Amino acid sequence: MNTAPARDVPGFDDLGLDRLRARGSVKWHRPERDVLPAWVADMDFPTPPPVVDALREAVDGRDLGYPDWPDGSPLRTAFAKRMAERFGWAASAHRVREQTDLIQCLQLVLHLATSDGDAVAVQTPNYPPFLATLRTMNRRAVPVPMRDTDDGWRMDFAALDTAVKRASCKALVLVNPHNPTGRVLTREELGEIAAVARRHDLLVVSDEIHAELAYAPHRHIPFASLSDDAARRTVTLTSATKAFNLAAIRCAVTHYGPDRLLALRDAQPPDLYGTVSPLGVVATLAAWEHGDAWQRDLLTVLDRNRRRVHAVLRDRLPLLRHHLPEATYLAWLDTRPLGPAEPPVEKVLRDGRVLLDGGTPFGPDADGFLRLNFATSRQVLEEILNRVAGVLGGQEG
Repeated sequence: MNTAPARDVPGFDDLGLDRLRARGSVKWHRPERDVLPAWVADMDFPTPPPVVDALREAVDGRDLGYPDWPDGSPLRTAFAKRMAERFGWAASAHRVREQTDLIQCLQLVLHLATSDGDAVAVQTPNYPPFLATLRTMNRRAVPVPMRDTDDGWRMDFAALDTAVKRASCKALVLVNPHNPTGRVLTREELGEIAAVARRHDLLVVSDEIHAELAYAPHRHIPFASLSDDAARRTVTLTSATKAFNLAAIRCAVTHYGPDRLLALRDAQPPDLYGTVSPLGVVATLAAWEHGDAWQRDLLTVLDRNRRRVHAVLRDRLPLLRHHLPEATYLAWLDTRPLGPAEPPVEKVLRDGRVLLDGGTPFGPDADGFLRLNFATSRQVLEEILNRVAGVLGGQEG
């Protein structure tokens, strides 16, 4: 098979290692200098030009005073407009509230809607900070393992129904598109989940931060858009930070479907959970209103990269299990068929000098798995794949 890499894309592939290593953000700053990082879910690509321009204009205007937002920030109407245009979801701007990031959004919702010791269903594997949040808040995590099939990762709806009923779950934390497997749930699959939620009167907390990083023909469907019942029981969490590489702006939104929960949230002291920075709002608005062309180029590069990862690993590590991600810039790799004698994250770091994520922080059945972030330049990705395949290739057979 021809696995030759595609041509370079200006603005995405012209990333020198010296420039990347000079960054102060955690992805490149924390590892030793000879280590290539592909762990935390930050992209290596520069900030979208429309966002840079908007932030520069805001700072050059020398007006960093208190914002005049008596009825909430402009993000509320911008979010509703974005959801309608992108996904056909008639989200209500009046139900949107701003927070500093998605983890804070989840923690606030769980704080308001559940109590100490309550059971919360969650897909596994899952984003480690979500699982850590449940432990820290003493919410009883009820794992609902996704199944690795020949057709990709699938949810087991019968197992979900049984687990929710047996544990008397109060809520379901739904991650779609899914981190780390890259699945995009279909309308039929979401309908099955909605039926379980209705049958057991579950609050659904839907993390949809990767919604704009789905690859055709896959298309994200907001859970709250499924039906009136789904809308009334769903809290949607999202942000522009993943799809536009803006983690440091600390800006996210929560859309509250349940009336009671929204009233509870608004009854809290207004600044108790922090407020978003006006610069975070400026950056998000610029991304949503002027960043689509940049995002189209991004998706072209990420689509090329995900296919490259899939092709190289399939050719060089045929025993390793891996499915082409349907969304995100994360590849979830099962190294267990290779028979590794030690945790693969440790082995790849020590012998290949590549820092990946994976293992038990992603859930009870994640031992032997690696998560590889492929949102980088063609040249850096080639070196990462060569090192990873070289280290793990010695274990096959």
